[in-house]
This record gives sequence, C-alpha cells and structure tokens, in this order.
Amino acid sequence: MPSICFYFQVHQPFRIRPYSFFDIGNSHFYEDDAKNREILNKVADKCYLKTNQKMLNLIHRHKGKFRISYSISGMAIEQFEKYRPDVLQSFIDLSNTGCVEFISETYNHSLSFIFSKTEFQRQVRKHAAMIKKYFNQVPEVFRNTELIYNNELAAFMAEMGYKGIICEGVDRLLGGRSPNFVYRPVNAIDIKLLLKNHRLSDDIAFRFSDKGWTEFPLRADKFKNWVHSIAGHGETINLFMDYETFGEHQWESTGIFDFLDHLPGEILSHPDFDFKTPSEVIASCPSRDVYDVHDFTSWADTERDLSAWLSNSMQLEAIKRVYSLEKEMRACGDLHLQEVWERLQTSDHYYYMCTKFWNDGDVHKYFSPFDSPYDAYMYFMNVFSDLECSLKALGRKTKIKIGINRFQMN
Repeated sequence: MPSICFYFQVHQPFRIRPYSFFDIGNSHFYEDDAKNREILNKVADKCYLKTNQKMLNLIHRHKGKFRISYSISGMAIEQFEKYRPDVLQSFIDLSNTGCVEFISETYNHSLSFIFSKTEFQRQVRKHAAMIKKYFNQVPEVFRNTELIYNNELAAFMAEMGYKGIICEGVDRLLGGRSPNFVYRPVNAIDIKLLLKNHRLSDDIAFRFSDKGWTEFPLRADKFKNWVHSIAGHGETINLFMDYETFGEHQWESTGIFDFLDHLPGEILSHPDFDFKTPSEVIASCPSRDVYDVHDFTSWADTERDLSAWLSNSMQLEAIKRVYSLEKEMRACGDLHLQEVWERLQTSDHYYYMCTKFWNDGDVHKYFSPFDSPYDAYMYFMNVFSDLECSLKALGRKTKIKIGINRFQMN
C-alpha cells in the first residue's frame, strides 16, 4: 500500500536591521523588530492560520486518515511567542489531533553540523525540548537545515538515537532509482532515510501558478492521477515543501487552498493509498537500498548542494568568523551575548549574501530584506564586529574583577 508522506518546513529568521559602521560601539540593538513583526503578521494571516485551519478540517473530515508532519524552527516558535501566540496555539491544536508529527531540527536553523558538532548537538537538543514543551512529542525523525545531508550526518544522528532522517532525493545520486522507497545510509544500520520526491513536491510548491507550465492549471484530480500511477512502483511518496507554499508563495487567488481541500479525498479514493507521518513510514516500510552521499546535498537551488550559503568569499568569511568565537562565547557566561551569537548562525543571513544569478538569483532576491548581497554582508559584519567588541569588553571587565578580588584577598 503506497503512502503519501506530507512534510512542511516552518521557519522565520530574526532579520538584522541596516546596522551601519557608525553603530558599532554605540548601539547593541541589532534586529529589525518592525520588519520581523510585519513579515510574521503577513505570513500568519495569509498562510499559517488559514492553512492550519484547513489542515484541522481535513483531519476531522477524513476521520484521522489524513496525516501530516512539520518541522518548526526554534526561531519561528520564538516569534510566534512574541508576536502571534494565536499561530502557536493553532499548531498545538493540530498536535492534539494525534495525526500530526513534529520533526526535530537545529534550533537556530543553522549550518552548525558543518562547522561545530558540539554546537549542532546543543541546538538539536534545545529544539527537541521546545517540541516536547509545546507539542508533547519526543522527536524520532530529524531533518537538518534545508535538508542538508551526507553520510556523516546519518551516522551522527543514529548515535543520537534518531530513527529516521528526511533528505532530498537527488537524481544524480539515485542513478535512475525511485525516491519512492525507504533507503538506508552506507554507515548506519539503525536509521532510515525518507527522500523527497522533488518533481511532485515542486509541482505544488513552485509550478502550481506558472501559466507557462504545460500542466497548468494543476487540479487535485490531475495530481491524484500522477500519484496513483506510482502504485506498484513505490511505497512512500514523500511530498516535502515550505509551509508558506499555501497562501504566501502561491496566493489564495491561484486556487491553492481549493487544491488542498480536495487533494486528500482524491488520494484516498484509491483503496491502496493512505497518508502516513514520517515515523509511521519508517515503522512500516523496510529499507530497500543504500543511498550513498559523500558530499553535502540540500533541497536548495538547481544544484542541490551548499552553494546557496557557502559559494562566495563573503559568505565563507562571515560564517567562519562567527564560529571562530564559539569557545569564547561558551565561556563568557553572558546569556544575551550568547543569544546574539546563536542567532547569527541562522542560515538565512548567509543565504542573503548569495551572488547567484538567473533563476536561483531571483529566488534569493525574493527572500532577502536587503537591496543586495553586499548590503547583507556589510550589515552582518558590522553586527559581528560590535558583538566581538562587546565580548572583548566583557573579558576585560572579568579580568579587572578577578584582579580586584585577588588584591582584596591579599
């Protein structure tokens, strides 16, 4: 019986403000609070609340047969707490149905696995604690930031006790094989891999409203036929996408909500098909083959690699400078400085610095709050410089305090 495994990414970064060179040493307020509030309110009203209500209705309409999963970054949950507690409650309501699984990820939506395994592990555990706090679930399936994955990550997550990883089904690595089966990594026997079917996923996420697409318009009955044609040739059809697909990237006027409203019923009209969460797929399906990934892959851009975040000298300098402070940050004991440092790890900052052109460049420009990648880099490095100065000043104060205490003791 083939299963549809729906997974949605929910993430909002804390964007930094245009922080000038002259702010360094004079202002320690880095984030664009007005912009963060404005964007979250817009997406909450256009996507989160409407789509969550739709999902809740579909779960009830189909008597629990419609099942879905989310990973919500710690940054997004913090913004829900701060700006939109009604959105957070709507996700809690979904969790209470018993038909929704919440997936583990890095708390800060970071690239920490590449630069610091210690920081990565800390963030994963912090995120899992937040999922337990709000949704009363202990995550068993992991998705790394932007589906970044390789063999080393699989072994690491198996050691942490996870049962599955969500990742991209990259054509060049599948070598003609189907992503519609459960796979296993080369070096970890106790963990399974769920690979995104990027063609069917992107038909919804990217091509749905493209009038130049040969399959436009996409309706639920047409999509159902594509899915049902996989019967006998797959065991899990993994549809992974940004949650903002519904109402934000694909506006309500495109018919995306009508499509979503009819899709579960169309899929379930075939008696051999059902919906499962990632953990349910892992529990019910054996791994059929090995998925061998030496170099990092992701679900970003046409290359499906790390070039969205680490392809130019600005990005590399910025991220290496941030992680160079790890030891001092953990030793300083200042919770505010540590929080600033952690938020500077959020992958979006480096995404905004990307200098790609053509189609990928248009996508990067759409998401960036800055006029250019160079502005993104400049403001980020100004913030970093002020943070570095604050850390050094704290160190000098600590040394002076220690010196005074020693003098008094003598």
